[in-house]
Amino acid sequence: MDTTTSSRTILKVEGLTKYFGGLGAVQNFDLVLKEGDLNGLIGPNGAGKTTVFNLITGIYIPTRGTVEFDGDGLAGFEPFEITRKGIARTFQNIRLFSNLTVLDNVRIAYHPHAGYSLTDSVLRTKKFYAKEDELTDQALDFLAIFGLEGIQNELAKNLPYGQQRRVEIARALAADPRLLLLDEPAAGMNPKEIIELMDLIHFIRDRFNLTILLIEHQMRVVMGICQYITVMDFGQVIARGNPREIQENERVIEAYLGKGAGHAA
Repeated sequence: MDTTTSSRTILKVEGLTKYFGGLGAVQNFDLVLKEGDLNGLIGPNGAGKTTVFNLITGIYIPTRGTVEFDGDGLAGFEPFEITRKGIARTFQNIRLFSNLTVLDNVRIAYHPHAGYSLTDSVLRTKKFYAKEDELTDQALDFLAIFGLEGIQNELAKNLPYGQQRRVEIARALAADPRLLLLDEPAAGMNPKEIIELMDLIHFIRDRFNLTILLIEHQMRVVMGICQYITVMDFGQVIARGNPREIQENERVIEAYLGKGAGHAA
């Protein structure tokens, strides 16, 4: 497993807390990611993992705490502004435009960088058509990188689950992020698709010089590709460490299997 990272901090989260009414969904969550990290965030269902992603990406406003991306605070920024700053994500439930083609799903992610005005779009100027052709060429090149060029005209809803996940990740990367948040990318995949996904995550990290943080319940994925793992339970961090340290941590075992499991024969 490649463990090469830089010493430059790309994401710093301190004291992140979110209450929904009287419920502390996330409490005093801290996290530091260095450029090139491929790290995991795990925990039982309801531990607060996706809430952390929603707080980082501006979907939720923290009750308290700070999130800094490349040294800049993200407080007050809308989700689309955070995406433009260089943070992209996928979702636990795939959110493709099901009635659009694979090509159009990826083309959409390029449009913030389209380079033409609203007037160009309305009047269908030469600039509009030239830029649209350029976006199409970029999207096709991108699909080729992901091995999706043969299905670019298929409707997203007609694809097998594993390919839909691949399209969703491709669309996220078309936004040109530096940090990619993957929320349960292996959910619903068969064993063959899981192996392909693990290879894909390594490939995109290296090919696009990304930092990746993933939430995952498939321990085969987490232990197979993550360099460092943070474990949550009931909204709080209960352990941090490399895969071996996490596998041997009694508190983690109890969180997943129940009290006393760590002492079972």
